[in-house]
Amino acid sequence: MSRIDFYVLQDSGEAARQRFACRLAEKAYKLKNRVHITVNGPDVEKTLDDLLWTFSDGSFVPHELLGAAAGESEAPVTIGSGDMPPFDCDLLINLRDDLPAGAGRFPRIAEVVTADDECRSRSRQRFVDYRAQGHTLDTHKL
Repeated sequence: MSRIDFYVLQDSGEAARQRFACRLAEKAYKLKNRVHITVNGPDVEKTLDDLLWTFSDGSFVPHELLGAAAGESEAPVTIGSGDMPPFDCDLLINLRDDLPAGAGRFPRIAEVVTADDECRSRSRQRFVDYRAQGHTLDTHKL
């Protein structure tokens, strides 16, 4: 079973969610973890790809779009909107609206929740789904 951490932000909007995901990915990378960030579509992939280069002055998070990698990616952080990566990762950061198929094979999953009513509602449903699957859940109000 996976450990699922829900990070509940006081900020609203998808941009706040994406910036926090970048900070999480950077922290995990510095701890030598392999990270996959799953998103809702190719447009969000590109946005997050750009954001990982610019979200913080002086930060460096080597990453790659999963679809751009031929075979297994060597990058410690990958971004994708389709299937889960065919290689093992230490952390899945879920920025999708739904529960990604195959998420249970990751030891840790991070869910990022903003103050928006719609985001909170979708997150509550994912919380219920994870709990029904027997995962360990924790909530962090930031």
